[in-house]
Amino acid sequence: MAVPQKPGGGFSRPPGGGFKPGGGGFNKGGFRGRFVPRKEAEHRINHFIRVPQVRLVGENVEIGIYDTQVALKMAQDQGLDLVEISPTVDPPVCKVIDYNKFLYDKKKKEKEMKAKSKISEVKEIRFTPNTDDHDFDFKAKHALEFLKDGNKVKAYVQFKGRAIQFQDRGQLLLLKFAERLAEVGILENMPKMEGRRMLAMFAPKGKKKG
Repeated sequence: MAVPQKPGGGFSRPPGGGFKPGGGGFNKGGFRGRFVPRKEAEHRINHFIRVPQVRLVGENVEIGIYDTQVALKMAQDQGLDLVEISPTVDPPVCKVIDYNKFLYDKKKKEKEMKAKSKISEVKEIRFTPNTDDHDFDFKAKHALEFLKDGNKVKAYVQFKGRAIQFQDRGQLLLLKFAERLAEVGILENMPKMEGRRMLAMFAPKGKKKG
């Protein structure tokens, strides 16, 4: 069906169709726009290095300043990439390396550093004045693992109702717990009451401050 003409010639725009003003492409259901944002690469490599000269470093080349095209050919001859590693100096510093392996090693190193700088957590272990030997051994085993992983352990005895009169029993239990953890943990303070709890804090043995 033809669309009625407007006075002065030409067809009127069909409702809901046509181009979006300034959209650079078709509406939904048509083609995508021409300009799609792309994620910028972490380093400039190979033909994306557009400076005239580079300073070449690495194990498999003679260190020095080269024309970029010469350096690129050296990389290609070895089946490797020319990677810009220090873009802010003049001339920029480049390396002849396998770029994918370079990124893999870099991410692996960052992951290892992150694991080493992990912030320690405080893990809680709860007892009662009547905790039996089996439960005590089970909780001590977990506390040992927490300390080995670099975490602190907050152990406490919870007193309910009339059990508050057995504070000496709670203190003995926490000191026995400290003795069990002595190989990997340090008792930071003597057991003390806070409300209806008797607390003792343990830190990993040999962990350096800061």
